[in-house]
Amino acid sequence: MADESYDLIIIGAGPGGLAAGIYAMRAALKTLVIEKGIPGGQVNLTDEVENYPGFERISGAELSMRFAEHAKSYGLEILNREVKTIKPGMDQHLVCLDDGTELRALTVILATGGNPRRLNIPGENDYYGKGVSYCATCDGFFFRNKTVLVVGGGDSAAEEALYLAKLADKVYIAHRRDALRASMILQQRIKDECKIEVLWNTIATEIKAGSEGVNAVTLKDVVTGQSRDMAVDGVFIFIGFTPNNQLVPAGVKCNADGFVLTDEKCETNIPGLFVIGDLRQKYSRQIILSAADGCTAALAAAYHVEAKKGKSGKDVCQL
Repeated sequence: MADESYDLIIIGAGPGGLAAGIYAMRAALKTLVIEKGIPGGQVNLTDEVENYPGFERISGAELSMRFAEHAKSYGLEILNREVKTIKPGMDQHLVCLDDGTELRALTVILATGGNPRRLNIPGENDYYGKGVSYCATCDGFFFRNKTVLVVGGGDSAAEEALYLAKLADKVYIAHRRDALRASMILQQRIKDECKIEVLWNTIATEIKAGSEGVNAVTLKDVVTGQSRDMAVDGVFIFIGFTPNNQLVPAGVKCNADGFVLTDEKCETNIPGLFVIGDLRQKYSRQIILSAADGCTAALAAAYHVEAKKGKSGKDVCQL
């Protein structure tokens, strides 16, 4: 691709990036989406989605395909390449690709998401979506009246365990220490919930499965060194979430955990540079919220572009 200029460049083709692309095309912006992997992002790895409006049940791969097809129906250009750097400018931002191409854009939406931290134990990757999960809100429904294990000891692990206790028959929490790191109010709620049992000084070392998915986990007592297998129907891992912030330019404000701080338009402290989805500091991480961020940022980007070009952007938000 020769060096070229755009109204908007979107980096990342997950639900947020594709939703942004749809709204950008509706706003008649010259738009390019750059994705180094498969459109749809991590949604492709989700076995089933049951909480996206309009679909009672749909596979993650099919939902991703529908997102991409919808975006392409507007003529959206999706380039399969890797972005190496973003260099903000006063009038235009420079997006540098891995093949040396330099693209310019009046606005940039960064939608690179993030990844849950993994235990890196046998069975974790093999059974992801088949009993291994990193999101109780997304997958807890599949474990009604079943037994599950939550791995972790912070606020997220405690909150997700409490959520799962509303659905499952039994919830175990495996924590490598003898005290939770969660806030005191969450610790008290854990103690008060009869369905939850904390396994102290315990780590998971292997996840096992049968023909129907996860059926057991190997646990190790870090004090005695003894291991045992425990029957469970699912394993939920909450040991942290890492934002994919490698492309965030210097000078962009982030919180202590590396998530980007934005305003209500998803705009950073650098004008014309927007961040959406799991890379942005936000209350919750859901497919629908990433898509909503994409809509918001695209409308704001359209307004920014029209202002740059000296046109009125007052009707942009009605697209």
